[in-house]
Amino acid sequence: MSLMFGKARTCNIVTVPEHEPSECNIVVLGAMGSGKSALTVKFLTKRFISEYDPNLEDTYSSEEVVDQQPVLVKVMDTADQDGPVNCERYLSWANAFIIVYSIDNRNSFEACQQYMETVTHYTKGLQPEAPVILLGNKVDMERYRQVSMSDGAALASRFGCLFFEVSACLDFLSVQHIFHKAVREVRLKMERSPLFISEDKPAISLTSAPPLTACYKELPTPATAKLVTVKSSRAQSKRRAPTLTLLKGFKIF
Repeated sequence: MSLMFGKARTCNIVTVPEHEPSECNIVVLGAMGSGKSALTVKFLTKRFISEYDPNLEDTYSSEEVVDQQPVLVKVMDTADQDGPVNCERYLSWANAFIIVYSIDNRNSFEACQQYMETVTHYTKGLQPEAPVILLGNKVDMERYRQVSMSDGAALASRFGCLFFEVSACLDFLSVQHIFHKAVREVRLKMERSPLFISEDKPAISLTSAPPLTACYKELPTPATAKLVTVKSSRAQSKRRAPTLTLLKGFKIF
C-alpha cells in the first residue's frame, strides 16, 4: 500500500483486497494543552505521556479490529497554536474529527467552538459527511472542573455531533472506544451515503459496497516548522501490536 505525495487531486474510491485492512483517517484537534497527544499515545500504546513537544505534529497508523473488521486507523495529532488558521492541510484528508478540550480549562472549551464551526462548515453537504466527536478530556481533574458536562453536551447538540468525556491518564478502554466510535461513525456515514464517486468507474451503489472502503488520499502538508511523520503497514493473518514513533521529550509511564 503506498501513499501519493503531490498537489491535490480527486480521491479515487477502490475496493480493498480481503487481506488488507480498509483505512480511516482521524484528525485530533484542540487547543494547546487539552491533551491531544496524550489521548493519541494512550490509544496507540495504552500508556500515558506527561510531557511532550506541543509544537510538533505527527501522523501515526495502527492496525485495529473494530466490530470484527480490520481497519488501518491513521491518526493526525495536530499542533495548532492559533486555532484552525491553517486547517486546509487536514480538512480534505480526514474521514473523521475528534475535537478535544480539557474540562479544567474553560479557554480550551471555548476554542472548540471555532474548530467546530470550521469543521462543520467544511463537512456540511459532503457525501459521505465526516463525523465529528466533541471530547472532554481530563475527567481525573474533576475537582478543578471549569466546564460542566451539560455545557459540553449543549455544544455538541448545537453542532449535531457526538459528545464524550474521558481521561487520557486513566482508562485505556474508554479512550479506545472514542477512536473505534469514530471508525463506526465513518462506516455508518458511508452506508447512508447515496453514491461512491470514482474517477475511473461509474458510481457504485453503497448497498453493495463493503462497510468501509479505502480512500487513498494524499497526506496534508504540515504546518510551518512542524513535522509530519507517517508509519504505514498492512494487515497480516495475525494482528500486530500498534506501532508508534515517539516524539522527543515524551515521558512514558
